[in-house]
Amino acid sequence: MRKALRAFWRILTFPFRALWWLVSLPFRLLKKVSAFLNHEPEENPLPDAFAASIQHPSNLLEHLNDLRKHLLRTLVVLAVCVSIMFIFTPKLIEFLAIPIGGLEKLTAIDVTETVGVFMRIALLGAIVIASPYIAFELWLFAAPGLRPRAKKMGLAGIPLVLVFFAGGIAFSYYFLLPTALPFLLNFMGVEALPRISSYINFVSGLLFWIGVFFQYPLVVYVISIMGLVKPQTLAKGWRIALIVIALAAALITPTGDPVNMSLVMAPMIALYILGIGLSYLAQIGRKKEAKTD
Repeated sequence: MRKALRAFWRILTFPFRALWWLVSLPFRLLKKVSAFLNHEPEENPLPDAFAASIQHPSNLLEHLNDLRKHLLRTLVVLAVCVSIMFIFTPKLIEFLAIPIGGLEKLTAIDVTETVGVFMRIALLGAIVIASPYIAFELWLFAAPGLRPRAKKMGLAGIPLVLVFFAGGIAFSYYFLLPTALPFLLNFMGVEALPRISSYINFVSGLLFWIGVFFQYPLVVYVISIMGLVKPQTLAKGWRIALIVIALAAALITPTGDPVNMSLVMAPMIALYILGIGLSYLAQIGRKKEAKTD
């Protein structure tokens, strides 16, 4: 009889319990997020953590399993973004062909050439629009070992990934390509008739890698929060940084002339200086957090 009454009572109160569960769900989620962001990890220097991983391989396997989960979710989201990009890829290819005069200025030789171009642009576009989520998964993987301030600042900086990425792409498209293409297409007085695959691969690669390099300040800020790099080290190594930037500009720049190299080097140097400034801010924050402990 008690079981029957209990079952009747559960059926009778189910709508109210379901409503309460829905109403309280946001508050419970906020509580879990707050607990996660404010959780203090154990103080464990990097060499000690590495030694502990060697002594106890099971801990390392656990981290690798977590990394596998994050990578799997990232691949799923990337696949969804590729599917979405299929809708916009034709217009995007037309947009990329504007600096050369439109698609009518390009030719195709192989039967599958245009299909390869389509898939490449769809994939690169998906990586760009999914970049904040990719950064979020990386943050989720690293967050358990970060202190509360580092977690919150890292989380707040995730939207900037897309902003910096878009900034690098815009710089390449509106400033670098208009100066590089006339030089390349009429070098030695010989007019080039580029294939669509070579042109799109060249343009998309240039836009993508400069967009990736524009993430440098964010990367420096994150690793500075983690204590893996100091701004003083970056400031003292400016000579080496200039050499590395010059080599990177020579590899990225489609032409070897000083004008285009300067166009690439100038924002790289500005980003390096910005990275030093963000690293100083991260160091100041770490010192304030250490004083409050």
